[in-house]
Amino acid sequence: MVLTGLEIIKNNFPARLNGKRVGVLCHAPSIASDFSHVTEIIFKRKECRLSAIFGPQHGISGQTQDNMIEWEGHIHPDYRIPLFSLYGESRKPTQEMLKEIDILIVDLQDVGARLYTYIWTVKLCLEACHEVGIPVWILDRPNPIAALSFDGPVLDEEYFSFVGGASIPLCHRMTIGEMALWIKEKYYPGSDLNIIWMEGWKRNSVYSETGLPWVLPSPNMPTLQTALVYPGTVLIEGLNISEGRGTTIPFELFGSPYVDAVKLKRDIDNRKIKGCAFRVHNFIPTFNKYAGELCNGIQIHVTNIKEYLPVSVALEIFDALIETCPPGTVQFNSPPYEYEYNLIPFDILSGDDGMRKSLLNRTPVRYEKERWHHEIEEFRKEFVRFAAYPEQ
Repeated sequence: MVLTGLEIIKNNFPARLNGKRVGVLCHAPSIASDFSHVTEIIFKRKECRLSAIFGPQHGISGQTQDNMIEWEGHIHPDYRIPLFSLYGESRKPTQEMLKEIDILIVDLQDVGARLYTYIWTVKLCLEACHEVGIPVWILDRPNPIAALSFDGPVLDEEYFSFVGGASIPLCHRMTIGEMALWIKEKYYPGSDLNIIWMEGWKRNSVYSETGLPWVLPSPNMPTLQTALVYPGTVLIEGLNISEGRGTTIPFELFGSPYVDAVKLKRDIDNRKIKGCAFRVHNFIPTFNKYAGELCNGIQIHVTNIKEYLPVSVALEIFDALIETCPPGTVQFNSPPYEYEYNLIPFDILSGDDGMRKSLLNRTPVRYEKERWHHEIEEFRKEFVRFAAYPEQ
């Protein structure tokens, strides 16, 4: 069984935390193998004092849906300490918040897609703590889809936002600890960052092999299958197509009232895409895009993780949508999106304007994939410097 960073400090509490006022950035999956939560574990330690809790997007219990649905902090009802929201009035801890702590422990479950916001909350925490000299400790956890290959564009610095703050691919294979180390060395080299690395984890293993329970990292990430498709189909958030929010299998389903699902499936099948299968499956979302309307849709089934490339598959889907839908019906959404009010949502999600322009210009998809390949090869040279875990 894989030992997470939390499990390691639970079994062997670091002496450097003795006597410290500890703040914890956490959420629902921040649990040990006995299902005890990180806040409970720290609260019960006599060597230190839990003095503040910080929560990212979706709250510490996974209670808030969707993008830009904020939540506000309060006093924790059991521990009687501040519970600060980092997805509300503030996304970066304020100096007033940080006065409560001597050290910040981070225990967050990432899902392996660059645009998942938790690591960018960590980046803002690292920046804030660096400014006032507070150490940050990362309790590392598996990247649940690290078995997938690198895929997608590398984020251009001009498109940095709250859904991307480092030049890495959409599907990046790194853990949250490795990404934090990358961020420290690139942007805050003098910061005091400590990482409790996992034991027993191999990069090309899948989450189901870790022995760890799957706890929803966000309301629309119900299963590992969702996480596998997410780095690609999350880009649908930038289109006037439903990504399946409001159903029980978001991101595996996509469609809209104007899609001809049979015609679309035929086009996709003709592309001979490896690692997955497509099936017509209509749906009626209960909320979000097209709530209450019948959407003609497709479900993606991942059949071979070793061959599946989530962003490349999504590019083929978008190309097929434009080919098969009535002209002009597939539209790229306008801002705002995740606190970005100028750049086009699809661009900050994908990493630059290249993918969108290639689709609009009807450029053969192979050219866009070749562009990513060159970017990923450059990224790979950097990746090896930060890779803390072996391949299986």
